[in-house]
Amino acid sequence: MPEIIDKRVNLEFALGHHLHCMVAQIPNRLRRAAAGFGLVDPDEKWRMVRSVLELVAAGEGNLKKLQFLIFPESCLPASRFDDLLAVIERRFRPNTITVFGIEHIRLRQYRDLLERFRSDNPEAIGLVDRDIDSGDVLDMPVNWCCIAIKEADGRLRVFLEAKSHPFHGEEYIDAFHDLYRGRHFYLFRSRPSCFNFMAIICLDYLYRDLYSSNIRQIVDHANRLFFSTRQGLDALFVIQCNPKPEHPAYRDVISGFYGEYLEDTPGVRETVTVFGNASDETRIDDHPEGDGFGNSSVVINRHHRLARVLFSEFSTDDFGGAPVCRLRFGQSTRLLYFNLPLHHEIDPRTTRVPLKVHAIMSSDGTGGWRKVPIEEQAFAGYEIAQTADAVQ
Repeated sequence: MPEIIDKRVNLEFALGHHLHCMVAQIPNRLRRAAAGFGLVDPDEKWRMVRSVLELVAAGEGNLKKLQFLIFPESCLPASRFDDLLAVIERRFRPNTITVFGIEHIRLRQYRDLLERFRSDNPEAIGLVDRDIDSGDVLDMPVNWCCIAIKEADGRLRVFLEAKSHPFHGEEYIDAFHDLYRGRHFYLFRSRPSCFNFMAIICLDYLYRDLYSSNIRQIVDHANRLFFSTRQGLDALFVIQCNPKPEHPAYRDVISGFYGEYLEDTPGVRETVTVFGNASDETRIDDHPEGDGFGNSSVVINRHHRLARVLFSEFSTDDFGGAPVCRLRFGQSTRLLYFNLPLHHEIDPRTTRVPLKVHAIMSSDGTGGWRKVPIEEQAFAGYEIAQTADAVQ
């Protein structure tokens, strides 16, 4: 199973205030390449990614409060990796975390990048080198992501992770599961804010065998953190290129994560889980169109309580009876800007809502983004409840 590595980072968030997150639910167009899967339209994709970066860097309105920017799995052309980091380093505000997936590269290239950022990834280098020493694996494709953290003093730190589970495309194309399996996850412990978070890639949230699982390992690690420091895992970001975000397997794992069915799990009781998916315009080779990409979501403990609502761009539910409250977005290409709830359960004496959608944006057709008006939908048999009538 992947090893969880604690990393201390210097982040200063305003005490007592919620944090802000933007999920870029943008399309991926992927095809089989010499090394795994690559983007069909790298230049066009970079223009779209760059437009999101420019929007965040400009910081109009309350976008200047943004702390977390989340892109989907496999969304960035590998050739633009340095360009993206340069924009973050030059133009992003301090205390900003950007999580993004990159198209597949070979293990030898991934190892070179770890070496380039050795100061932030020494433990990961040791784990990869162990695999390299074990066999002829340097040409294996790697599905990977980057967590780029601009610290409070303006220093840019770059952390790399490789997916530990096969890429979605292997479900119907590559029966041999020949992608490299990542050996580590990072758990970031920010100081002085005491906000702890992780980022993983899609099926890493589900991956399990008869005896252990990634998510159980995360829960156990967070519990040890709680019992030793009285801190827990505050946020878990899951970047995806997932045509089945509503699959029962996700509900099962979410239920176990928040349900405490077999043991007390104080380390993750207040975790906010953000699933950032690619949009419904995503295509992978000749896979049939119309599959279920999209539906990025935010999941919190049911004791936070969310009003039942149904709007044109988002709704709330309990994910088919899971012990959670879920904010579920649509499938279209959108920028989704919302707050992360404070770590405590909502005070029953207040009318404050723990999870708010600040803005949803769509492409304006000229390379920019515009706000989408959000309207309630009429839905037969679905009652729009008041704040007091919570999702349970």
